[in-house]
Amino acid sequence: MKIDRVDVWLAHYPLPEEFRPSWTPGIPSRSCSAAVFRVVTDEGIEGYAGGLLVVEEPKGFVDLLRAYLIGREPHSIEAILRILRSSTRVVGYRAWHVEAALWDILGKAAGMPVWKLMGGMQDRVRAYQSMGELRSPEQRVEDALQSREEGFTALKLRCRFPTIAEDVAVVRAVREAVGDSMEIMVDANQGWRVDIFDDVRWDYKRALRTARAYEEFDLTWLEEPLDQHDYTGYARLRQNTTTPIAGGEMLSDLHGFRDLLVNQSVDYVQPDTTFCGGIWTARKIAAMAEAFDVGFAPHTWTHGLGLAVNLQVVAASPNASFLEFPYDPPGWVPEARDFMLTEPIRIDPDGYVTLPDKPGLGVELDIEKVEAHGHAV
Repeated sequence: MKIDRVDVWLAHYPLPEEFRPSWTPGIPSRSCSAAVFRVVTDEGIEGYAGGLLVVEEPKGFVDLLRAYLIGREPHSIEAILRILRSSTRVVGYRAWHVEAALWDILGKAAGMPVWKLMGGMQDRVRAYQSMGELRSPEQRVEDALQSREEGFTALKLRCRFPTIAEDVAVVRAVREAVGDSMEIMVDANQGWRVDIFDDVRWDYKRALRTARAYEEFDLTWLEEPLDQHDYTGYARLRQNTTTPIAGGEMLSDLHGFRDLLVNQSVDYVQPDTTFCGGIWTARKIAAMAEAFDVGFAPHTWTHGLGLAVNLQVVAASPNASFLEFPYDPPGWVPEARDFMLTEPIRIDPDGYVTLPDKPGLGVELDIEKVEAHGHAV
């Protein structure tokens, strides 16, 4: 079996309401954007993958990718990862997400879900609602109570206000509202920054003061309080607070995660398959984290295909504790997030996501919707 064709669409699906993500302050989102890949073999088996799309950045890379992949065996994942590594380091476009399509093909050829091919640790994973906007304490209390009503048992707040007092006020209000009925995470979004407008930037002292202020609220973790490559800063912070620390969402390839673990920088490591090196690399990172007795909780905030792929890795990893479930209505909702899928991914009434038992990734593309809101390249 060989790769015969690579189809790519660049799609922008309108959100029901404007969404203002904390990681791009001053730049509202009006669409869910995705580079949708369909890899087809000479036996007619299709594999799906999806990359992050900001504007039209994959355009110049697609023909080169086709030249690299067509005629190769989809089973040769390690060899193809070397090609994708070259694209990341030389061409500059992180094409790791394409690797998921190969696993989709292998699973369909074997008649098994990817998560079972990789070990099949759990067929249901606990989801936490990952909120994306900065909102007032009063609004977040209302949101948290609604989250609990929908079945979630954990949620993540965004806190990067101008002052520590504002950051603490949001967490205090939510903790008082939900008591010990929900776990709470906080994301500072300091790991990587979009320096376009004036923004709130944390240094080590701010991170330490904030982490210590959060200690009374029994957080599950404080996420990305420092630059993603500040491994020693993370280690110092972790040593000086009882608040667990998490990070690593935008790191690429194995070495950054190695340094996070060797330096004892985090309590939870958070690779995203679409950025870190694909499914196989994410599973390697999970194994490294397991050896260091560190939790594994992948970042998933891209779109429905990215969520589906990370779900497979979480289900196969014994040290995986949560699935990030991006959901912040009224703007960021499953119907828009997962527009490229025939069925949105949803939680069960008790706050878990049940793994699909279909072969491969267990999802199908809604080609009509992709073509209606995008164009082929």
